[in-house]
Amino acid sequence: MSQPRFHSVLLFGAPGVGKGTQGRILGQIPGFFHLSVGDVFRSLDIGSPEGREIYKYSSQGMLVPDELTIKIWKRHLDALTVLSHYKPHEDLLILDGIPRNRRQVELVEAHVEVLKIVHLKCSDTEAMIHRIRRRAIRENRADDAQEEIIRKRFEVYEQETKPVVDQYPARLVAEVDAIGSPAAVLLETLKCVVPVQNAHFRHEDL
Repeated sequence: MSQPRFHSVLLFGAPGVGKGTQGRILGQIPGFFHLSVGDVFRSLDIGSPEGREIYKYSSQGMLVPDELTIKIWKRHLDALTVLSHYKPHEDLLILDGIPRNRRQVELVEAHVEVLKIVHLKCSDTEAMIHRIRRRAIRENRADDAQEEIIRKRFEVYEQETKPVVDQYPARLVAEVDAIGSPAAVLLETLKCVVPVQNAHFRHEDL
């Protein structure tokens, strides 16, 4: 018997656009559970085989191989479910950082049902690079400290990740202007996800 797919909302956008910030805020609201693939990767022991493999790619601004990404992400999600940190029948899963290319769209589809995509948009790449470098200093994130690596991440995003949105029906995609205060962006994001959460709860109550 196949496992039911998790009802999910994707936070999507370029590096530094604020996916993590919005995800963390949403994750504090009852009925939402935020899972960042980047946070999962950073939680790995850098001395472990998987940790070394992840670092090899992330330190160069490249995407981690698809099968390894899905394996680590799904294992972490299953552990959260077993421990009841994430309760699929109560929480709408907010995913940040996955899928990152067309192949991952297919792999993720086996595990999640995407109900909405919040596409955080910002046309000012230089502003986002500045935001990433400030975050690197504040959070001691070595992978975000070097401008050359940051620009490589933007190249990878344009070539591999940006086309992901086109893999989903246009009716699922809501565009949100990411320029503004976190609270202002949150207000627009909530307008997109609260109706989805309400429908999720109605479905689970049946």
